[in-house]
Amino acid sequence: MTDAEEIEMEPEERDRFLGTGGTGVLSLSTRGDEPPDAVPVSYGYDQTDDVFYFRISLGPGDDPEDLADRPVTFVAYGTEGEDDRWCSVVARGRLEDADEEKIATETLAGMERVDIPLVDVFEEPLRMVSFDFFRLQPDELTGRTESLVND
Repeated sequence: MTDAEEIEMEPEERDRFLGTGGTGVLSLSTRGDEPPDAVPVSYGYDQTDDVFYFRISLGPGDDPEDLADRPVTFVAYGTEGEDDRWCSVVARGRLEDADEEKIATETLAGMERVDIPLVDVFEEPLRMVSFDFFRLQPDELTGRTESLVND
């Protein structure tokens, strides 16, 4: 009989799972007792600096500064390997506006090492959707995977 147990991923395994980009769920803090805002997003991951980059669509009247410095949790998940073991990576920290002057040079270098998929979930053509770029340099970065255990 084969059971599954959850184990922590090694950094190399985590980096392989994240690749240079993919999709996941970004949960943004809210005020008071409101539940967090959780939205599906595409990401780019810079393995050199353990930094995530996000292309986020803002609606009319939305201000990128409203997202900057907000506490967030980002989760990427899926299966991996021949045996389709489940994996998940959780990153926690604060969003940074990628256009912010103090991180602009780092952001340019990091963006060259990532591939943010362009996922079309919008009701209008993508050329009509405006995006802003944000980054997350996690305060906490963990990965968990399934390990098959034989009884």
